[in-house]
Amino acid sequence: MIKKSKKVIIAGLLSTVTSAYLFGSFAQAKDSTTSNSSAKEKLEAYIKFTQILNVIEKEYVDDVNTTDLVDKALKGLMTNLDAHSTFMDTKSFKDLSVQTKGEFGGLGISVGMKDGALTVIAPLDGTPAFKAGIKAGDIILKIDDKATIGMNIDECVKLMRGKPKTDIVLTIIRKKELKPLKIKITRDIIKIQSVYVKTIDEKILYIHITSFDQKVVEGVKEAIKNNPKTEGIILDLRNNPGGLLDQAVGLVDLFVEEGVIVSQKGKSKIENVEYKATKENTNTTTPIVILVNGGSASASEIVSGALQDFNRSIVVGENTFGKGSVQIVMPIGKDEALKLTVARYYLPSGRTIQAVGVTPDITVHLGKIEYKEDPILLKERDLKKHLESELKKIDGNITITEENNSTENNTTKVDDTVITEKQLYKDAQLKSGVDIIKALIITNKGKK
Repeated sequence: MIKKSKKVIIAGLLSTVTSAYLFGSFAQAKDSTTSNSSAKEKLEAYIKFTQILNVIEKEYVDDVNTTDLVDKALKGLMTNLDAHSTFMDTKSFKDLSVQTKGEFGGLGISVGMKDGALTVIAPLDGTPAFKAGIKAGDIILKIDDKATIGMNIDECVKLMRGKPKTDIVLTIIRKKELKPLKIKITRDIIKIQSVYVKTIDEKILYIHITSFDQKVVEGVKEAIKNNPKTEGIILDLRNNPGGLLDQAVGLVDLFVEEGVIVSQKGKSKIENVEYKATKENTNTTTPIVILVNGGSASASEIVSGALQDFNRSIVVGENTFGKGSVQIVMPIGKDEALKLTVARYYLPSGRTIQAVGVTPDITVHLGKIEYKEDPILLKERDLKKHLESELKKIDGNITITEENNSTENNTTKVDDTVITEKQLYKDAQLKSGVDIIKALIITNKGKK
């Protein structure tokens, strides 16, 4: 096949030399010393690619378009680099603008590639995916009737987005479920509230951060300011898929006054950046407990890992997702672009997050805690009076009246700014966090 295509291959060789010149010029403009391949090896690789391209054009059973072939080759190339790098054609590049807007029609689900499978990092609170019962760790096998195997993240996200009030069916594999589950979800406009604030026993401030948008640092500052009696803080970063780096750095900076919060390192020197703490308006005394799980990713891992490295907090829960890479969008011409991984994040201790995640100081799995009342219900001080009243009942000297405990006429309004003891027992991780923060508060008092 190769022999009978000599003319094609010669033409291919000429185009290869041109390509080598163009690509070489681009690489040299950035950094002529970054490549591990020799000029000869590069040329041989370009020739091989062009040979195969030309053979496909000549011999393939159907007519093919050269531009389409190159685009497909580039998509395959980027996918094989890592799960987050991708080639964006004209349509994909235009769709990128949708992701940067505050509202869009979708499911409210954050996904990532884990061991080659499309995996749910976390459903965002209050979104269609959350209400439908999607859970962190679910593997998405199919989106409607299309299998996700072989797709990159951008292709999957594109399929899941759509017009509000339209339906989509996800086929998922879930741990401990014997067979795949089909979950129907109705798309909607996604509006995300990033910071929720509640109190526990008046002295503990509970701050749940659902994602790192541009309002997180101000939201946390306001929460602390509005609760001056706070003696301990619980930061709940469970199922938080990440977001803006500057907000993660700013949040850590509220509690640390010096040192490198996070650094990023790449092949190009311009990508080597350190983000340092500042002393201004820093709270270094209030004890902190951070809650994490497998749905905590990226910015959440930076916050929990950095405060852990600074010995500024206790991290409780389960191992985090492990997304510690940096992507940038590099336009190629007017209408196309590469989304390319250019660096990795490193925590203050120098450890990486990528594929490893943050390991909690205290591992607590999701679940409920069974609550039983003290079986000895009568206390010493009540014993005599109680026995006397029981004797009167037997003697029939008094009339027993039952209290009406019906809630029909005595509805109690629930205060959604407070977490009750009953609610704590429904969340083993939060209950453990509260117990730990109470111990830290006591220890903190002992230092004063």
